[in-house]
Amino acid sequence: MKKTRLIIIAVVLVLGLWLTSKYNGLVNGDESVKTAWSQVENVYQRRADLIPNLVNTVKWAAAQEQNVLTAVVEARANATKTNIDIKDVDALAQYQKSQWELSSALWRLLMVTENYPELKSIEAFRDLTVQLEGTENRISVERMNYNTVVKSFNIMLRSFPTNIVAKLFGFEKANLFDAEEWAEIAPEVQF
Repeated sequence: MKKTRLIIIAVVLVLGLWLTSKYNGLVNGDESVKTAWSQVENVYQRRADLIPNLVNTVKWAAAQEQNVLTAVVEARANATKTNIDIKDVDALAQYQKSQWELSSALWRLLMVTENYPELKSIEAFRDLTVQLEGTENRISVERMNYNTVVKSFNIMLRSFPTNIVAKLFGFEKANLFDAEEWAEIAPEVQF
């Protein structure tokens, strides 16, 4: 009788430790997804912070291109006001779309500057465009890192027996940062 109790206690203890381990792994994965997403937002914010300086530098040389400057400012406002829950597929798609619109507007702005050779010789403009290019690269890297973390987390969620613990505690699949159909369309530049 005493031996049976010890075996039951040992089994319950091992099961409890296993459950705790799986739960803590899921919490760690969920927090990794949130951290990776925060870094994506961080680099998008860096880009948004560079835009006013770039627009102000271009303004004096390209006053007749006011519509392009306005489009950049509006796209920046739309991209920075979007606050999303990364587990909401529709909200994530809207966020991606607003970021794509901002990228498109910036691309048009940089194309307009091709008409102003004196602008390219201004050190501040050159520095800003280099920073903007570097930021775009960072965005790409951080989106890739986010997707890598999400993939690992989603694999963990779907793997047996962790999937049982995930369902028991309500962990949900994280959404990848996918390119949308509209992202495959190059922005059209008209002068």
